[in-house]
Amino acid sequence: MGWLLGTMSLLCGGGVYASVFMARKAERAKRGQLEEPSVVQTTRARLVGGISNATIGLVYYLALAATLPFMSRPLVWDFALAASLAAAAMSLYLAYSLLFVTRRPCAYCWTSHAINWLLLVLLVVMRRH
Repeated sequence: MGWLLGTMSLLCGGGVYASVFMARKAERAKRGQLEEPSVVQTTRARLVGGISNATIGLVYYLALAATLPFMSRPLVWDFALAASLAAAAMSLYLAYSLLFVTRRPCAYCWTSHAINWLLLVLLVVMRRH
């Protein structure tokens, strides 16, 4: 199970990096400092209560990383799974939006989506161990 926790820690670190990058980009967009159009300027960049997706992602990745040492406790795993399902569902919607609505490239978005889906898979694998 050590490899699972290590892999999940690395993925959370990558998610934190992508979230911080996108949060900073959103701040630059607010100040009018972006030279090109960006997904952070769309309404889909703030899906939940006007909070930026990057901020939600940052909280999610940090919280999940903090709970990893306690995953052997069923209640902790249950909450982590619920959060991971929500993140994966949000990523599915945002990925669809990137492809068919926004139609803008966003490597950091796709990185976060892949991380969210991988974290969900690893949580399920962890439960089986």
